[in-house]
Amino acid sequence: MERLKILVVDDESRMRKLVRDFLVKQNYEVLEAGDGEQALDLFFEHKDIALLILDVMMPKMDGWQVCREIRGYSKVPIIMLTAKGDERDELQGFELGVDEYITKPFSPKILVARVEAILRRTNLLASEDVITAGGIELNKAAHRVQIDGVDVELSYKEFELLSYFIENKGIALSREKILNHVWNYDYFGDARTIDTHVKKLRSKLGEKGELIKTIWGMGYKFDGE
Repeated sequence: MERLKILVVDDESRMRKLVRDFLVKQNYEVLEAGDGEQALDLFFEHKDIALLILDVMMPKMDGWQVCREIRGYSKVPIIMLTAKGDERDELQGFELGVDEYITKPFSPKILVARVEAILRRTNLLASEDVITAGGIELNKAAHRVQIDGVDVELSYKEFELLSYFIENKGIALSREKILNHVWNYDYFGDARTIDTHVKKLRSKLGEKGELIKTIWGMGYKFDGE
């Protein structure tokens, strides 16, 4: 299978190398740009870039400008990197159609996990029919969950919720993000919908339910390897 191309844009060469090395280990082809203008040149030259990792603060043209330019032509997934923890930045990013927003400093392993989760969602990365984590085996094609060879009966939404948790294992997921991806983007529910489903899911998973950790004030994280 042809390697997917990822464009990493950051004015710090050390940061680009760090991200590139982790992505190359996962068999991605990585292109690099040190500023916004170079990023746009590479993006329009290559045409087949699968995802952008884009720093906000850069010379010549910042990440927001690059994002606006690209969004005029393409819906390619974009992950924004920033040193700021400003909520206004995050809101601006989502208004521009940014897929993920990561604040520096961050774990490269978590960044790679988010890259893979986004590429699965956009069907660029083949999503395996059978995924396992923490002793739980989930078969998407058969819509079946087993723990130690024993079937676990889950509702459709519980199954989708568990799939989303396992595919994003190790990543803290906000309630809003869970609502958007497990229900849908135009679902105007509240956090209690998720909390109720998580409670039922934990109960049905028995001891394995402890793998779904509560992140107080934010959401949940699946902690199984």
